Amino acid sequence: VQLQASGGGLVQAGGSLRLSCQASGDISNIGLMGWYRPVPGNQRELVASIQSFGNTTYADSVLGRFTISRDNAKNTVYLRMNSLEPEDTGVYFCKAIIRLSGTDWYSYFWGQGTLVTVSS
Repeated sequence: VQLQASGGGLVQAGGSLRLSCQASGDISNIGLMGWYRPVPGNQRELVASIQSFGNTTYADSVLGRFTISRDNAKNTVYLRMNSLEPEDTGVYFCKAIIRLSGTDWYSYFWGQGTLVTVSS
């Protein structure tokens, strides 16, 4: 399984970006999909997540500015980022909980990061 993230770039404060992350491979089903970014302590904090049936969760810092969505037919999750602030700068990683074909369990998979840089 591979998760391919794209859409990062350089944008001025107040601008917008849309990140995409597509899962590929021998996939039976995808559960939760989400976007994360690094925080001090070598950890990653949740930015936004979406369940397969559409329920969403957002970090307080992005609520009202970011929108997460998914296209289950394309195994793809999106993050629309509006009103970007310099504090949003960082590498954004996608994560998905995936059940592989022929198995009965789900595993976590991470994509490579995509860099978002917001200039003031």
